[in-house]
Amino acid sequence: MQIYSVTDPEFKPYGKVLENYDTAELMTAMDTIDLPESGTAYKPGIDKLEACSIYSELRDRAYGGMPIQIGMCWGSNTKLNCLEYHRDSEVNIGSSDFILLLAREDEIVDGVLDTAKVKAFRAPKGMAVEVYATTLHYAPCQVPEADSFRVVVVLPKGTNTGKPAYTPKTEEDKWMTACNKWLLAHPDAPEAKNGAHIGLSGVNIDIAQ
Repeated sequence: MQIYSVTDPEFKPYGKVLENYDTAELMTAMDTIDLPESGTAYKPGIDKLEACSIYSELRDRAYGGMPIQIGMCWGSNTKLNCLEYHRDSEVNIGSSDFILLLAREDEIVDGVLDTAKVKAFRAPKGMAVEVYATTLHYAPCQVPEADSFRVVVVLPKGTNTGKPAYTPKTEEDKWMTACNKWLLAHPDAPEAKNGAHIGLSGVNIDIAQ
């Protein structure tokens, strides 16, 4: 699988690099958080990350003053497993290089996306990367020369918290698994076994292979 850079033209349909953000303090804070014993961990909002001075800049510049949360996804991962999307952009910042596996929402056909549509993009450490609302994404992957990653996840406040209570009226309504989170799972993924919508067909991509 070819791995592009987020600075390559191929990334333009999926997101963009955000310029002139000082991420040094944030990266230092990220690296004080212990890695999970195995797999990945995710928390929507983390106090020590939100205490960094960049919080107000991300809120005001990247999100136009909307309330935000700064959380993190961290651990070890090389597989696709699922793809999700939100109604808003997500900003990612890694304390080391990391890889995003991405596709586009308009590539979903009858509730299913072929994983052959997925592209891989490497992001350099410390770079603020916006992933558009129309971009399907999930847990980052570590780069081949590393065994783990720590990636900040900036989203509108409340995203990825408890799923709202409602009666589904459309097929898409059935894909929601948390607040502001719609999920497509590969049949081989743990999420599928837990009842998530099976919306990925083809190979469950593993960049380690």
